[in-house]
Amino acid sequence: MAASGRGASAGRPREGRCSHHQQARAGAGGYEAMDEVTFRSDTVLSDIHMHAPSKRQLMVRLNTAGQPVFLSHFKLLVDKSRRNLEKKEKDFKKQDAKCRQTYGEGLEEEEEGKRDDSVKDGKAPDGIEALLDEDGDLEVVRRPRLPVEEAEGLSRDKVCPIILTKGRDVSEEDEHEDSGCDVIKIEHTMATPLEDVGKQVWRGAFLLVDYILSERDRFKGRTVLELGGGTGIVSIAMATAARTVYCTDVGEDLLETCERNVALNKHISEPAGSEVKVRMLDWLRDEFGNDPDTPYSWSDQEIAELHDFTTVILAADVFYDDDLTDAFFRTLYRITHNLKNLCAVYLSIEKRLNFSLRHLDVACEAYNHFRDTLDDLANVRDGKMRYTIEPLGLSFPQRLVYERVEQLELWKITAVRTCEKNGTPEKQKETEAFLQLRTE
Repeated sequence: MAASGRGASAGRPREGRCSHHQQARAGAGGYEAMDEVTFRSDTVLSDIHMHAPSKRQLMVRLNTAGQPVFLSHFKLLVDKSRRNLEKKEKDFKKQDAKCRQTYGEGLEEEEEGKRDDSVKDGKAPDGIEALLDEDGDLEVVRRPRLPVEEAEGLSRDKVCPIILTKGRDVSEEDEHEDSGCDVIKIEHTMATPLEDVGKQVWRGAFLLVDYILSERDRFKGRTVLELGGGTGIVSIAMATAARTVYCTDVGEDLLETCERNVALNKHISEPAGSEVKVRMLDWLRDEFGNDPDTPYSWSDQEIAELHDFTTVILAADVFYDDDLTDAFFRTLYRITHNLKNLCAVYLSIEKRLNFSLRHLDVACEAYNHFRDTLDDLANVRDGKMRYTIEPLGLSFPQRLVYERVEQLELWKITAVRTCEKNGTPEKQKETEAFLQLRTE
């Protein structure tokens, strides 16, 4: 989950210092106790990291804010037949390499010559008889099984993160491990304040990744813009099909993490010939940042290409704060007005239940505001654009391991240019009210 401008409008941390535990001292010498754990009221942890103990989470560095950064490997689910075929091919290559290393090329050439002579004489090659039983059936030599205790130990996964020693380069170490096209590597933080939730990975992003990978042909060769890209996992998945992906957010530290993730997943984008560009886009500003002295700024050519070729816009789980939701739809309205082509917008959201002091009951206030704003967008009539809103079913297959809860939703907005005139006075007032609301 990510949202541009979150640092300015996602809400300041509540009173109190950030601490994961309170320290208690007793006795003359004093000691520290961690039996009383106190979390900040605005500290949040993604369900992806909380309920995925089987995923390796390696602490690789500290970011500029002093937060631990972890590296997780997310395995893409593929068809069983393809997986078995890849496993057999991998096992065969390992066995072949082992034989070559053990016996050498000379022995292999000698055996090859013997086999050729045997074939010419109409006899079976040497060694085949040794693999046949007394009835002439082939005996398969199987690998000996491990003891029960050892086998059980191998299946256990560590729940706690693995902290790497200083100076250990994870990218180099893991280059030969999980380097296939069915693994996405993501650097992220865990348990962040509300304004830094874009540095975590969220279920809404996984849902959008599922849809992209299931509908890859729909996005082939497209130019795509992601708003609030966060760690970049959605843009990385889109790079399996799209030609150019602009992954945008705010905050130099977050954008640096996103760019590192793009580099970690070149094995996904390069085979498709795709390019992922990490750029800054603040929803609280009305223009693209094109100052060449600012990191992750836009060039004039990129802005022109964005307006000329973009046909898909993405946003994953960015609707958790009313002010940011308003800023998002104002930005979406402005960008779609400048696009030359019809544009499809895909939004994922998780309906989160929270206790409301205003209602003295459990409510989904952020979700309700999102739905109200979505309805307002559908009623916009400015003589230039028309927005069609529709929910998408979640019957597409799951490509990542996570709990696809019923609170997850996927919405599609189709932005179409119209030739109608300014419409009725009532519709004009609705459009003006929408724009005024999102600007305040």
